[in-house]
Amino acid sequence: MAKGRRTDFVPRASGGGSALGGGVQPGMMNKIQQMQEDMKRTQTELESELINFTGAGGAINIVISGHQRVQSIKVDPELVDPADVGALEDVLVLAINEAIAKSQEHSAKRLEAITGGMNLPGMM
Repeated sequence: MAKGRRTDFVPRASGGGSALGGGVQPGMMNKIQQMQEDMKRTQTELESELINFTGAGGAINIVISGHQRVQSIKVDPELVDPADVGALEDVLVLAINEAIAKSQEHSAKRLEAITGGMNLPGMM
């Protein structure tokens, strides 16, 4: 036996001693898996959830899904002026963008309820 060598040394698991390694606490993997399942379920539900948006003083109604897909647009005929199509186009662009923002806000709130506000890359 070489001088100074220990014969009773037993290496320990790295990363905090957990059997899972990497410092992952027991039970954390179950929580992560449950969160993943909840995220998938919520993403599926958002696909069919519809958000109603009314813009231009009530002259435009847009229905949009939680996945930011426009389902329908209703325009009050009084808003339509054949002599000023550009104004209608501007109002539509503004209303659609606001509806998308409202849908994104709705989706973020639904998903935040699962993640507890954690910023998880690639989840949205």
